[in-house]
Amino acid sequence: MAETLEFPTGHVRLGSSAGQPITRRDGHLKVTGAAPYAADNRPDGLLHAVYAVSTVARGRVTELDVAAAEAHPGVVAVYTPANRPALMRDPDEKVHMFSWRMEALQDDTVRYAGQPIALVIAETFEAATEGARLLAPSYASEPARIGFDRGVSYEPEAVGVGAPPRLEKGDVAAGRAAAARTVEATYVTPHQYHNAMEPHAIVAEWDGDHLTIDVPNQAIDIARGDFASFFGIPAENVLLRSPFIGGGFGSKAILNGPQVLCILAARELRRPVKLVMRRDQMFGPVGHRGATRQHLSLSMDAEGRLTALEHHAESTTSSFDDFLEPAANASQNLYATPALLTRHTGIRVDTGTPGPVRAPGEASGSAALECAMDEAAEACGLDPLEFRLRNYAETDPATGRPFSSKALRQCYAEGAKRFGWAGRPLAPRQMRDDAGFLVGWGMGTAMFPCPMFQADARAVLRDDGTAVVSLSAVEMGQGALTSIAQIAADGLGLEADKVEFRAGSSDLPSGGIAGGSGHTATAGSAVFAAGSDAIRQLSEIATQDPASPLFGAGNAGVVGRGGRLHRADDESRSESYAAILSRAGRPHIEGNGTGARNQTDADEYAMFTHGAVFAEVKVDPDLYQIRVSRLVGAFAAGRIINPRLARSQLTGGMIWGLSFALHEEAFHDPRTGRPMNGDLAGYHVPVNADAPSVEALLIDEEDRHVNALGVKGVGEVGITGSVGAIANAIWHATGVRVRRFPIHIADILG
Repeated sequence: MAETLEFPTGHVRLGSSAGQPITRRDGHLKVTGAAPYAADNRPDGLLHAVYAVSTVARGRVTELDVAAAEAHPGVVAVYTPANRPALMRDPDEKVHMFSWRMEALQDDTVRYAGQPIALVIAETFEAATEGARLLAPSYASEPARIGFDRGVSYEPEAVGVGAPPRLEKGDVAAGRAAAARTVEATYVTPHQYHNAMEPHAIVAEWDGDHLTIDVPNQAIDIARGDFASFFGIPAENVLLRSPFIGGGFGSKAILNGPQVLCILAARELRRPVKLVMRRDQMFGPVGHRGATRQHLSLSMDAEGRLTALEHHAESTTSSFDDFLEPAANASQNLYATPALLTRHTGIRVDTGTPGPVRAPGEASGSAALECAMDEAAEACGLDPLEFRLRNYAETDPATGRPFSSKALRQCYAEGAKRFGWAGRPLAPRQMRDDAGFLVGWGMGTAMFPCPMFQADARAVLRDDGTAVVSLSAVEMGQGALTSIAQIAADGLGLEADKVEFRAGSSDLPSGGIAGGSGHTATAGSAVFAAGSDAIRQLSEIATQDPASPLFGAGNAGVVGRGGRLHRADDESRSESYAAILSRAGRPHIEGNGTGARNQTDADEYAMFTHGAVFAEVKVDPDLYQIRVSRLVGAFAAGRIINPRLARSQLTGGMIWGLSFALHEEAFHDPRTGRPMNGDLAGYHVPVNADAPSVEALLIDEEDRHVNALGVKGVGEVGITGSVGAIANAIWHATGVRVRRFPIHIADILG
């Protein structure tokens, strides 16, 4: 029976591996090009798929020149809504909270520019590309609805992945009436698209009714069942392999139409088929961060304490599905206020459906909230840090639950000290550097919830003193194969180099979801439990064997360390794992474990990762070019399994915050709805020169409630706080409040 790890009185005790800055297990594979990604697979008889895309945003496809495409040398098949083979599940059906409606050639309707409208299969990628071009579609088009004021407004039933669209606590009207001052402002954030280095890809191959797919996927177990449902086969008939992902950020957790069509073509043609999206095709069927327009109202008493906070977010979604960026929810859990109202309005526009993008809701919502807090601090004549400390929440404002840990004050203190915040002038335009550039300092609070899913793992302890630990965990660049293996080693009492770690395949125990910054906590808890189960069985063998020095130690207990079992009350009495198994005639022992949060703690505590980000910007007083010269973030993220990897994730998040503040935005032509900058030349992201100094401080934190390991997430919290900190620093340098992102030179010039 699988052992579920539950320690209501405190943390488990980890050994010598967890907590060490071990270099990445996969580093050599990646730098030598040996790490296998989905598109690297080339089974015999491989065909190539390319899909044709709509060039209008709304209407109907009236004609496709299928004959011209089929006549092109090398083209094997062309699929359109007129001849697409049947699927066993409606692509518009949503069967669970992680289901999205998808375009899989179910009809000739066009719902956004870039939508798949046909699929061409050929012997070569070049032939498939040319075949798709020869289709030369004609349309009966309708005017595109792009932008907040041209979209269709509606009241949603949910935001994000099933969250309520509205929360009200206390009397907001009374809080406003009692206030000494109120600050109101509107902030706008743009459409932002995932641009992972690895584009979406899939290689599909059938053997009878068994399907093998190589595809980057963040939720292997869920995806396996979803793929199976489209083809009417049991989930166990699907082998989904995803050992390495070149970045996901949420976009590779959701199935999309081109993947399903590729599998369908492979089944019909009885040959393996590969489909790799072009960069511009990433601006369509694979999700994005929807645009928001956020209205905030902060009311304060004479001492600068909040009496009411209202946050209303208008969030864009597609015309045919519902995923609203839950931006207003960023105001629910951070600052103490007796009256709180958060609500959302949906705006239907003619784009692909948005989806989770790194820190969904929190990134865009905290950008607006942290700027509004800065404006409120100015209105009260208070330093921004002092204003936040006055409004520090001892308990979760939304639920009233105590926080499982209260390390935010320490993040404020340590971050401010490292940055040198003391002595910052309140008024803007007071600082210049030696070159005469305007200098500004700003800050923002970082906060992200600590979700935890469920995972299973298997640990096999072998008679040579080594072990194999298995689960379908995902390595998408964050270092999961390293940090989870460190936890596994401690669960088994072995050095990390004695543990073989197998992951990234659906024939292994379910590794849960690599998302929500919960992967290490979830998968790590499972592998530790599996290792503990193996050691428990080994202990039973040793303590019941008269030939073992551990015989009779059942009540005293034994401890696994360094490949040996030690009697807990007498360290001199020990025996190696190999010796115990050899004498018992056992080539191996298999332990199984499940990782899941203690439900009592989940019901009683509010669980978050906390942080504070401090930014310095320099602005050319003549050209108004903006440069972020320093970012310092201090983060309390529970037990840190690998400091090297944690800092990498946190600095990466802060750089994404810089990108949000100054670089990223997708432009859609209001006439056609087409993305105008669907490549990495026009869609701007930071390079090394844009981030000369980014520092992440790890604040020691022991959280005994978040899970048995005390592990929180670090993947997304770095974005929150960073966007607002940079915008606030720009105000401090220039005296200009900018309420739209990204911030342009023209915005400062007015």
